[in-house]
Amino acid sequence: MKSLLLSAFILAVSAASPAKDGLYDIPLKDIAGKPATLAAYKGKVLLIVNTASRCGFTPQYAGLEALQKKYAAKGFTVLGFPSNDFGGQEPGSETEIKKFCEVRYGVSFPLFSKVVVLGADKHPLYRWLTGHAPKTGEVGWNFEKFLVDRSGKVVGRFRSPVKPDSPELAAAIEKSL
Repeated sequence: MKSLLLSAFILAVSAASPAKDGLYDIPLKDIAGKPATLAAYKGKVLLIVNTASRCGFTPQYAGLEALQKKYAAKGFTVLGFPSNDFGGQEPGSETEIKKFCEVRYGVSFPLFSKVVVLGADKHPLYRWLTGHAPKTGEVGWNFEKFLVDRSGKVVGRFRSPVKPDSPELAAAIEKSL
């Protein structure tokens, strides 16, 4: 009986888990709506950011693109996850978001489909990030940044006011590279 209960418990825990191997297996959709995961980014340093096109922090797209260009050759990439969770500041479609980012800010880093970053409907990626970051808890606003090292560990969390060109963020990225 004990082994049956233990087996049922293990099965329930595994079924509730969003990914077999963690971060890299979480099901996502790219900005075009195609199925994706972060498996292609294994071994890279990642800066995962929830973005919005109509936010006071939206100009951070330019700084994020500058980071992408500065560190890409060293195995770094920014990953953008649009979210409409804060003040309805990302109301557009994925096509509109992609066009806005490319035309207005020259964004070349990967963008993904909109995700929910708060509450009961929180996307498994953000459930994982907020549970594994050095500072756990809900995302506070648009343009919160999670720094993930080459082994898939969240090594930094930077709130929205921390600009992409801040010395604090640059130092954390360089240490992870």
